[in-house]
Amino acid sequence: MNAQPNPSSPLPSSPLPSIPVARAAAADDLRVLVISHAHPSYSLGGAEVASHNLHKGLNAVGGVSSRYLARVASPVPRHGASALMSLRQSDDEILYHADDYDHFLLSNRNTDDIRRDFLRFVTDVRPDVVHFHHILGLGLETLFAVRDALPDTRIVVTFHEFLSLCHHHGQMVKTAGMKLCQRASPTECHACFPDISPARFLQRERFVQSMLELADHYVSPSHFLAQRFIEWGLDGSRMSVIENGLDIAETAPPRPLTGPAKRRGSFAYFGQMTPYKGADVLLDAVGRVPESVWGEDARMMIFGGNLERQPPAYQAKIAALVEKAGDRVRFYGSYQNAEMPRLMRSVDWMIMPSVWWENSPVVIQEAFFHGRPIIASNIGGMAEKIRDGVDGLHFRVGSAEDLADRLVEALTDDTLWDRLRGGIRAPDTHLGFARTHLDLYRRLRSQRPDIPSAPAPEAVARTA
Repeated sequence: MNAQPNPSSPLPSSPLPSIPVARAAAADDLRVLVISHAHPSYSLGGAEVASHNLHKGLNAVGGVSSRYLARVASPVPRHGASALMSLRQSDDEILYHADDYDHFLLSNRNTDDIRRDFLRFVTDVRPDVVHFHHILGLGLETLFAVRDALPDTRIVVTFHEFLSLCHHHGQMVKTAGMKLCQRASPTECHACFPDISPARFLQRERFVQSMLELADHYVSPSHFLAQRFIEWGLDGSRMSVIENGLDIAETAPPRPLTGPAKRRGSFAYFGQMTPYKGADVLLDAVGRVPESVWGEDARMMIFGGNLERQPPAYQAKIAALVEKAGDRVRFYGSYQNAEMPRLMRSVDWMIMPSVWWENSPVVIQEAFFHGRPIIASNIGGMAEKIRDGVDGLHFRVGSAEDLADRLVEALTDDTLWDRLRGGIRAPDTHLGFARTHLDLYRRLRSQRPDIPSAPAPEAVARTA
């Protein structure tokens, strides 16, 4: 691994750029720094939204003061020689520019910026807790830097997917045939990537685990994801499951029923148009529903984009399925989270046809917040969050035939929607989400830390 950090090196004497000072905090407030791999102003992924909701919630509940540091990359320009910059939207939110990232080792090659800017900012803030919500783009070296510079600060890491385990975009899906992967190991990972030796995958595993073991505690939004990391080798006694919290003020009322049929036949898909999200399975299923059942009042609405960025073969497959489905499907393009209350007014059912495990997609909570039952694949975080026959329906993952049967069931059972809607449990708010984390932080602060020390990252990289 190239240019690994040496956090013990003296910090440069050059001053930081002018950064707005966060709001005044009470002297006894717990100081928290929430770190994300991206800011929701630039990227609206689930981890970005969850981390930012936590930051906002912490500053709202009292007894704690939170700052938010989010990594950005090109095309967002750096501010001169410093990697730090102000967002200019809030005085407690800072951007950190990082581009030189090794996706295999989850490592940041630009260790000068870590020492000069990231580490200086963290030591100036002197947080009681640093909570990483991702290391993508930031590099595991940032976790090492915090532990080395602030040994009494508690470090929490939230996992939002399987990136630490799986080099295949953190999907835990085989590279050939989209087959689900049950466990990560150097041998099995080599089978997915024949050009990378098992020894190299072992090196990756040792490096990632050694850095993650520096954390005081881990958080997972689902039991399914937590169990995978525990089986991989992390200490289960340091793992908590905390569902993400929502910051939504407006609830969408049920769609008014009009026309003679008055059926709950308005289905919607919210998500990227990628092979992993199963949009092809959904479109195939829609085309399989008999015309006598579908009728003229049912419709499938697609809210999502980025199809043009997918492999040509997948684009061609989607085009053929759209032609087969005809006017049953309507495409509305990508959307913003702020639009969800308005968009939900025209939705009866949410469809989640993902063919990878998922973890705790925010669209599940959003659908439940608005009282919409979900029809979803029967695996991973989806099967955990959506209870079959209680607040939604399961279908066999990847099976267009089985999904078509669930669509028929939804269109022909006029009591089903009300029954499932009645079984929905309201998701937690960002305030409850923050209070649960605050309890965790205080518990960690009251305990004597017993976190193993680790050699510098470059030493770990030489062990395999």
